[in-house]
Amino acid sequence: MSDVFFSDFRALTERDNVQNKIGRMFKRAKLGEVVTEGDLVAVKTHFGESGNTAFIRPQFISKVVDLVTSQGGMPFLTDSNTLYVGSRSNAVDHMWTAAKHGFTYPAVNAPVIIADGLKGNEQVEVKVGLKRCKTVKIGAAAMRADSVICVTHMKGHIATGFGGALKNIGMGFGSRAGKLEMHSGMGPKVNLDRCRGCGHCVPRCPGKAISVVNGKASVDKDRCIGCGECCVTCLHQAMDTDDWSSDNLALQEKIVEYCYGIMKGRKDKFAFITFVMDVVPYCDCAPWNDVSIVPDIGILMSKDIVAIDQAAADLVNAQEASAGSALTKSKGAGEDKFKALTDIDWKRQLEYAEELGLGTRDYKLIKMR
Repeated sequence: MSDVFFSDFRALTERDNVQNKIGRMFKRAKLGEVVTEGDLVAVKTHFGESGNTAFIRPQFISKVVDLVTSQGGMPFLTDSNTLYVGSRSNAVDHMWTAAKHGFTYPAVNAPVIIADGLKGNEQVEVKVGLKRCKTVKIGAAAMRADSVICVTHMKGHIATGFGGALKNIGMGFGSRAGKLEMHSGMGPKVNLDRCRGCGHCVPRCPGKAISVVNGKASVDKDRCIGCGECCVTCLHQAMDTDDWSSDNLALQEKIVEYCYGIMKGRKDKFAFITFVMDVVPYCDCAPWNDVSIVPDIGILMSKDIVAIDQAAADLVNAQEASAGSALTKSKGAGEDKFKALTDIDWKRQLEYAEELGLGTRDYKLIKMR
């Protein structure tokens, strides 16, 4: 059983503001133990796609940076470039987006370093010899960091059910080639009744697989790379998943295998912080965000990547749904909110991560103020 520390967002005095809570939790959870003096510490987060506002606030990341510095570490903020066409597909655009979203001095006292370099091809290939992947391709800066503090925004996800710490590390640290490998085998189909032939999806497809034919979008399956960007960005919800029932399980397992490769031989150098707030239906990669499906819940910290994801999912599903959210069913306390959003068996990522020895789904929730 692993310890997962929890604090809600209630604040009656200055002592209870989020930054002070982060500091107390960091100390109680002993996350500083993963940092040795002089370590180059990767603070893994998501800077948010341009147009998205649900990403973790830079003021919260700044507190984590200060805590790492107090342990003698040298922190840098990092993420890898995206596979899809957007505001973070190369390091120049990515760093501009991070800056525009507040991840810059003096708001956050650490530099931004894009893990897989200028064009997403600076990578380290790690042998894993697992079911889905024999090797995994990881952003070089992520592999060369001495320790990692993974700061995650808990939310829904169109292809994995939810996005937690496993996805933040596995997909987030994969190079562009790694992301392509993870997404391979998936693909959309056009709902012709909904499609209006607007062409909004065409320039946003990195595989150049979409065209407008006879007034409707058409997907060339031979060119589709399965990134799912069209499903997220379609203005009319006309891109449906084309039998992703088995392929999303493969995707979840690949993400976990990437986590295995990233953490291989150095699991004790990783710590995890998850903000269960703004639990929107889709990933922060979308250039917009919907309202949260549940009220803001709190902050989690743990040294166990599996336990913290299980705890975050359990806390979300234990809530009553927010009024006016995307949820149309399973709105009650204890009902599966993520499956209701996507019809995806999101538990597979947790099961497989446990099978590979990355952590345990059995946890003790330790509540703090």
